[in-house]
Amino acid sequence: MHILDKKLKKAWRSYVLQSLLAALALMVILYFLDILTHAAIVAALGASAFIIFAMPKSVLARPRNVIGGHIMGLIAGALCYFALLYPPLGVSGRLLYICAAALSVGLSILLMVITDTEHPPAATTALGIVAYGWSL
Repeated sequence: MHILDKKLKKAWRSYVLQSLLAALALMVILYFLDILTHAAIVAALGASAFIIFAMPKSVLARPRNVIGGHIMGLIAGALCYFALLYPPLGVSGRLLYICAAALSVGLSILLMVITDTEHPPAATTALGIVAYGWSL
């Protein structure tokens, strides 16, 4: 059993560079976002940054998956958020938001799978839009 990566001695510079680039990229993005208002979106971007910089050769880190996945999450979240404006009869309040949030994640997964843009953090994008609302 080991705690530290066996490649640490040889690859420590790469590890530090990856971490610094991820932090820099997030600083630029967070400069334009309100962290508290967009907490779920910020969490999704943080998870995406981890995948992009820590696992750059992963299929999940391909631009198609990162950008496409977040676009699918955005579409799913927006559809479910706007559906909240016209709720079905008899469903309201907390239950309505729970259903919309859960459906946004399920729909984002479906959209990502059928468009071959799977990127797990993008499901949080959909959830964040339903939870915190839609704004530009």
